[in-house]
Amino acid sequence: MAGSSAGGLPAGPGFATFSAMAATIAIEVNGERREVPAPATVADLLARIGLDPRKVAVERNLEIVPRSTYATTALAAGDRLEIVHFIGGG
Repeated sequence: MAGSSAGGLPAGPGFATFSAMAATIAIEVNGERREVPAPATVADLLARIGLDPRKVAVERNLEIVPRSTYATTALAAGDRLEIVHFIGGG
């Protein structure tokens, strides 16, 4: 279709917005690059991935994030996180 871009939106300078481009940040989770909405916290990331915060340990930039601060620990572009999920069994 002439005059449109991927996703069915009209092409052209009037339709691209900076806020849409700046709405995510790039982080690394367990060695995999991810784009997450900004602003975001560790708790937001865990919810997005579908992990129970009570059953994981999170390391951010080589420092353990205390579980009590998941909701207040803001993620920043370039952060490197390692998430370990505990699985019970017997």
